Amino acid sequence: MKTMLAFIKKECIEQLRTGKLVILSIISIFIGILNPLTAKLTPWLFEMLADTLAESGISFTGFAISAMDSWMQFFKNAPMALIAFVLIESSIFVKEYQSGTLVLAVTKGLERHKIVFSKAALLTLLWTVYYWLSFIITYIYSSYFWDNSVANNLLFAAICWWAFGVFVIMLIVLFSTIANSNGAVLGGIVSVLLISYLTSLLPNTNKCAPTLLTDGYSLIHGIKAVHEYTDTLITTITLSILCFITSIPIFNKK
Repeated sequence: MKTMLAFIKKECIEQLRTGKLVILSIISIFIGILNPLTAKLTPWLFEMLADTLAESGISFTGFAISAMDSWMQFFKNAPMALIAFVLIESSIFVKEYQSGTLVLAVTKGLERHKIVFSKAALLTLLWTVYYWLSFIITYIYSSYFWDNSVANNLLFAAICWWAFGVFVIMLIVLFSTIANSNGAVLGGIVSVLLISYLTSLLPNTNKCAPTLLTDGYSLIHGIKAVHEYTDTLITTITLSILCFITSIPIFNKK
């Protein structure tokens, strides 16, 4: 246990030393502020462009902005946040393969499954803090300017997106135990997500597709109900656990 805690401490120091924690914090805060700011400035931007658009035969009448617009921006920007997280953290295993530090950890008595657990736990913790910090900032500003109650199933929609992020993290862990290059890890993740997206287009299998959890638009607008996503959420959690469990024997043989 002491060895694993020391390894987790080493991972945290590495995250701080390389500036990853700072970068993730900046991105999280920026996106959290950007969501309500974009909604707030939209009428002003249209007013600035009104004359130019009028010359083209396009006219705009006054329209109301609500918290719904802010939350639509949140779910539009969530993919960008996840992509940034994956690009920053996907090399968490690969760099250690190249430097040989994992060999040193194993020779000092750290069991291999604890290495996988430590890295998976750290990535999940970082994604949780990173994601929910952005959510809280958006919520506070949206509550200040408007009324958040107009968004239906808001918390559940946010949990679905967070769970999808955890699934992607487990894909990082799985493909990091299989491949030795960052490009191969990213390629594996993109391939699985592409398959998931194509599966979501099929009427008989769409409930098994984790990418369905990213449809926050339908939830906050009340187009779909919570119970329509529960099977998908359970499937995604199950797949995340399977990815983690599968990565352990693969890493043990590495």
